[in-house]
Amino acid sequence: MTGQTPEGLPAGYTFHEDFEVTPDHARSLLDAGEAILLDVRQPFEHEAARIEGATLIPLPELEQRHDELDVEADERVLVLCHHGVRSVKAALMLRALGYTNVWSIAAGIDWWSQRVDPAVPRYTK
Repeated sequence: MTGQTPEGLPAGYTFHEDFEVTPDHARSLLDAGEAILLDVRQPFEHEAARIEGATLIPLPELEQRHDELDVEADERVLVLCHHGVRSVKAALMLRALGYTNVWSIAAGIDWWSQRVDPAVPRYTK
């Protein structure tokens, strides 16, 4: 795949290592059972494309529903959205709520579909 950053993200994507992981790294953590996956997209987006095993809590509901996450405050949570914008907001929100090991999946499920698992369909809003 051409037009990528050194981290394997879309050309022009600014990677923030303090609160993001690449889709490749996220895949390895999930495969090893070292993280849970939180999807903060809307239900219609989740229906269009999803990664099995993800917990769906849309971003606008996260502050009120974060206690539905079945994790301790220090367990690793990977947050996913469509392109990586809402997941950053969600990761930072959860950190502010006391979760200490929360990471946004950079470039979202769209890049996951292109780089990690082409069986996950791409969609437009």
